[in-house]
Amino acid sequence: MIIVPVKEGENIERALKKFKRKFEKTGTVRELRSRKTFEKPSVKKRAQMMKAIYVQHMQLNEE
Repeated sequence: MIIVPVKEGENIERALKKFKRKFEKTGTVRELRSRKTFEKPSVKKRAQMMKAIYVQHMQLNEE
């Protein structure tokens, strides 16, 4: 359960923004979307490899 302490006099929009940020960090929505459809293990592995290659290229270009 996500708890967002609201200080007295604090704007409700700011508290809502904090809640949204905490909720996003939990990864609940991302997990629900990934569970929505079945993805073969080979496809998952290929996507991870492609992401790793992309990150490695980005790091090499940065240096």
